[in-house]
Amino acid sequence: MNQVPKRVCIYPKDIQRITGKSYRQSTRILNEIRKSLRKPKNSLVSIAEFCEHTGLKIEEVRGSLLD
Repeated sequence: MNQVPKRVCIYPKDIQRITGKSYRQSTRILNEIRKSLRKPKNSLVSIAEFCEHTGLKIEEVRGSLLD
């Protein structure tokens, strides 16, 4: 039985689902994280980086993602 690997990056739709904020506000949060980490504009943000920035536990976030 093949096991599909878990996702590593997080998208605005995921943040919207987790926080209850709008899609646009979720995009702003991702851009804020990129800016604080000095990442390029179109780079991906990992779930771990999101959790570190927001203070949420990684287990809680992974539980709410639809892989």
